[in-house]
Amino acid sequence: MRDEGLLATDPLPDDEREEITLRPKHMDDFIGQTELKERLSILIEAARQRGESVDHVLFSGPPGLGKTSLAGILAIEMNAHFQATSGPALERPGDLAAVITNLERGDVLFIDEIHRLPRQVEEVLYPAMEDFQLDIVVGKGPAARSIRLDLPPFTLVGATTRVGRVAPPLRDRFGYVARLDYYNSADLARIVTRSADILSVRVTADGADAVSYRSRGTPRIANRLLRRVRDFAAVRSDGVVDGETALKALHVFEVDDAGLDKVDRSILESIIVKFNGGPVGLSTLAIAVGEEPETVEDAYEPYLLQEGFIQRTPRGRIATPRAYEHLGASPPEASPQGSLL
Repeated sequence: MRDEGLLATDPLPDDEREEITLRPKHMDDFIGQTELKERLSILIEAARQRGESVDHVLFSGPPGLGKTSLAGILAIEMNAHFQATSGPALERPGDLAAVITNLERGDVLFIDEIHRLPRQVEEVLYPAMEDFQLDIVVGKGPAARSIRLDLPPFTLVGATTRVGRVAPPLRDRFGYVARLDYYNSADLARIVTRSADILSVRVTADGADAVSYRSRGTPRIANRLLRRVRDFAAVRSDGVVDGETALKALHVFEVDDAGLDKVDRSILESIIVKFNGGPVGLSTLAIAVGEEPETVEDAYEPYLLQEGFIQRTPRGRIATPRAYEHLGASPPEASPQGSLL
């Protein structure tokens, strides 16, 4: 089995149950994204006053920032049932019809990875979102006929890591489109402290800071690092997660001071060693590190770009001086001015 790297943003199977446990259930419990929470609170309160469902909402942003949690909170705040599915799971219009026809008035339907909905499913979704009606084709060939069903008002919450891939007709039918941004270290430290309390883990302020600084601005990663540090503290220490214990644990699990794990460093080493610093194309780089191109682009590249370890150019990815410095490598000497490369 291939090692996914500790900082990969998709939860591992063993972590999924605890991941759900750590999700905030109410808006007051959700840490960070202050302005977004305020806007959502306004939408929710206004819908309550009118006795209506909240308008359809689309959340975009990198993985692990809380899109699913916010969708669940919206349902709880509206005292509504929450039903979740994903774009890849809705392969045919019939799949969507089976889900939507089971909704009750005011329910919240959450579709993760909504940019991966097949086109024919999208077209069925349009009248459902706009007019709360569902067109179903019964039969085949000349005997086929269309039946229109009335649906109870519901709220569709979509989530995507690639808002540019959401078809414009679908995107335009959302009443509110919001982007979640990376978290600062102070908010992540508060998230670590809250999660530690839920997991019955004793964590000091410097222990929470040590974890938050290496969490890549992502709560999901912060919670994953906390669980691994908790395991280390229980086996190799007194069970208390302080700054020293956290640093030792993160070293054991190959997370360095810059928050990079072994896959991040493999990406940098491949660019520098195998491709002489770049440029190198995404597909070639992904093959070199044994990952899918989409995983490299969505899970690892954003942080490496944000922290200035790599640059994207029209010709491909290149390593920056900081990448060479971080790996203790010597950058290639600059070409003489005017020389042809």
